Amino acid sequence: MTDWHAPDDLVARYTDGSLPDSDAWSLEKHLESCTGCATRVSRAVAATATGAVLADVRQAVVGAAPTEQAHTAAAGDGLLAHARLWSSRHLVPPVADSRWARVLWAAGPAVRGAWLPAVLLVGIGAMALAYGADFAGARPLLLALAPVVPVAGVALSFGAHADPLHELTASTPSAGLRLVLTRTAVVLAVSLPLLTLAGLALPSYGGPGAAAWLLPGLALTLASLALGGWLGLRAATAVTGGGWLCAVLAPALSPPDGAVSAALTHQTSAYLGGAPAQGAWAAAAVVCAALLAARGTAYDRLERR
Repeated sequence: MTDWHAPDDLVARYTDGSLPDSDAWSLEKHLESCTGCATRVSRAVAATATGAVLADVRQAVVGAAPTEQAHTAAAGDGLLAHARLWSSRHLVPPVADSRWARVLWAAGPAVRGAWLPAVLLVGIGAMALAYGADFAGARPLLLALAPVVPVAGVALSFGAHADPLHELTASTPSAGLRLVLTRTAVVLAVSLPLLTLAGLALPSYGGPGAAAWLLPGLALTLASLALGGWLGLRAATAVTGGGWLCAVLAPALSPPDGAVSAALTHQTSAYLGGAPAQGAWAAAAVVCAALLAARGTAYDRLERR
């Protein structure tokens, strides 16, 4: 709860439609928890021409014939049943009986698509290379790929291409940066433990530890979000993820003597190993988080493109 209440001039500008979108969304969010302000806004709207039209519509609905009311109720029940059926098929998996599993499924569009199988494929593929093909560079290869996995998840979490309810979601007071961070948190909550556990299961040949990719992955994700305020999320993730892969994998996959394992170990050690490298990634994460906070309002428009 807060002691702040919407001043009269703010209510008046909201009522006549002259309040900027960002301020209107903030006020609507406040109205969800403030009955007094909600009552004032409702009365202000009722006093306008729009309020008169709404009153006439309500009167017409209330005064409808009993058969029309029954038909309307039946139609409403049918729509509700259809919406629930669509939701059960497209938003919440039938096996998700846990409340938290449903929240995770609904909050992260990337989890519902091909991204989650791709995360599992990266981990399982690395173990297959290590134990099936006896490839000594399996862990360095996993460490090189792991930082771009959450970046790819971020790219698949936002926009009409990822969310069938995008237009509805983008119009809510909780859209914008808050929605971006919520979905990013879901992506990180899924990818971080899976890939770190896969790294722990791989044999080490002197390269960085299984958790060495965590700070770089966080920094690249925050860099994508910060850059997304200027370029859009898909372009930003392509720049950060593609840049990382080119910097780490390109030199390692074409060594002059064909020693791919040694080259991978050298590259990942240079970028991920040791306190100086990890400290640099931590500093980069802080800088990117500050840039994201400064550019957070850009996502109010980004989600509506």
